Amino acid sequence: MTVESPTGRAPLDRQKILRAAVVMIDENDLRHLTMRRLGASLGVEAMALYHYVHSREDLLDGVVELVIDDLYGDPDVHMSGDQWQDYLQRLAHGVRRIALAHPQVFPLIATRPPAAPWVRPPLRSLRWMESFLDTMKRCRFTDASCVAAYRAFSSFLLGHLLLEVSAQGDDIGPIEQADPDEVPRTDLSEYPQLKSLESELSQDHSAEEFEESLESLLDRLDHLERHPPSTAGGPAS
Repeated sequence: MTVESPTGRAPLDRQKILRAAVVMIDENDLRHLTMRRLGASLGVEAMALYHYVHSREDLLDGVVELVIDDLYGDPDVHMSGDQWQDYLQRLAHGVRRIALAHPQVFPLIATRPPAAPWVRPPLRSLRWMESFLDTMKRCRFTDASCVAAYRAFSSFLLGHLLLEVSAQGDDIGPIEQADPDEVPRTDLSEYPQLKSLESELSQDHSAEEFEESLESLLDRLDHLERHPPSTAGGPAS
């Protein structure tokens, strides 16, 4: 997504407001974003924004959805692929491009309470999760395998990318959150995979998954010990 600062006094709409919010976060940081500043950047009073975004929470939700939707317009990401390895590689690189293009926005994607708060681990975009689960099912993954793949992939990807944007000096500190008790129950009728896998997705297997990931890492390090990679100057003499 190429986001340009709004100009002129064209009529407001929700998309224009969200794009202006992304620009403001990109150019400053999330804590700089206020309805007053956002309104000023658009040449209107803050109250005018509330015709299109109901609250700051709604604004932040919209920002996340706007940025995540870039995945569906990225020519290098095929959301309907039928080879799961290729699909996950393309998707991972697509999410990484988003993280590097919008490092100040990315922590919202990784940490904001999801519309379905029972998902473990959480991810804000239900559309993203539905596409992921649907693709893995079409690649003949069982229900349990789809959920395990989602957990392993999203935990690796979001954790790695948060560290990467943090290493660039971007703020990934705590972000103000809505009270989970106030998050409305989401209608999942448009997300049949999420609806059918709700029971599986709501189970917390963090301890077991941590141990499995640690074992995989140790296996990889054992392989490196026995088969060290060549240095830039060639094999060691």
